[in-house]
Amino acid sequence: MAIIDNGIYVDGVRTENPASLDETFELMRSRGGMGWIGLYRPDGAELASVANEFGLHELAVEDALVGHQRPKIERYGEHLFVVLRPARYLDAEEEVEFGEVHVFVGPDFVVTVRHAEAPDLARVRHRLESEPELLARGPEAVLYAILDEVVDQYAPVLAGLENDIDEIESQLFVEDVDATQRIYELGREVIDFQRAVQPLTSMVEALLRGGVKYAADEELQRYLRDVHDHAIRVAERSASFRSILDNALTVASTIVARRQNDEMKRMTEESIRQGDQMKRISSWAAILFAPTLIGAIYGMNFRVMPELHWTFGYPLAIAAMVAFGGGLYLVFKRKGWL
Repeated sequence: MAIIDNGIYVDGVRTENPASLDETFELMRSRGGMGWIGLYRPDGAELASVANEFGLHELAVEDALVGHQRPKIERYGEHLFVVLRPARYLDAEEEVEFGEVHVFVGPDFVVTVRHAEAPDLARVRHRLESEPELLARGPEAVLYAILDEVVDQYAPVLAGLENDIDEIESQLFVEDVDATQRIYELGREVIDFQRAVQPLTSMVEALLRGGVKYAADEELQRYLRDVHDHAIRVAERSASFRSILDNALTVASTIVARRQNDEMKRMTEESIRQGDQMKRISSWAAILFAPTLIGAIYGMNFRVMPELHWTFGYPLAIAAMVAFGGGLYLVFKRKGWL
């Protein structure tokens, strides 16, 4: 069912719990007060019913129905349409999950449309119901509380990202560990987080300017300025995370390049060493080849070989072997092969 919670509030106190949208509209017309309707992934018919009753702008309704919107605030006459991107850190997966909530704010109503589990709007409702003086300030108080909840939930996300960054920094100089992919993935999460956070500061500033223009409650303006300060701190920390990760990626790339250079140097040295060994082996093979060739020829014992019956034939063959071997040794030695 799309309706998560539905209530009528008079002077900050919940007076009615309508079971349907039609009953909500009827009670608002007959008894007055502020209506707060919480929807979770409504279909077109449900959202159209709300839009027709409250006169919501068709473009805002289309955005709320389709989802996947950037954080923004838009005014349509006396109505405000706010898109927020809450986030939560998933410890098991070590990643950030982003939600989306759309808020329609009118003179006597608030409609919230969620497309994910975060933020926990039930907690926002319980907080406001426990503070009737704040809730009595009207729909703008509900919008403030939702903004405050979204910004507060950014704190655990910052803590989780900071812990991941610390782990990466400790891995950078560990041998046989390439942190480049993890740095890149975490960098993408930080960028997505920045896209959710950075628009908040200008959005709250727009609300503050509008509060001055439309003479909004001064106490709510103070609350909004507090949210604005928190949003600035979150944006600054997320920006610092991105800078740290950019530097870490540069360092990781340098370390990987250095390791590759060291490996190439080692392989080159090994290749040179193997080449020197091959030179020595080839040199000795050439030295031994000459006497082997001479011995092999004379070992054939053909009768027509004149040196077989010559008195100096044998000594001459030995001398030729020594001369060839010695000559090749001197040549290879001079070239540095031996």
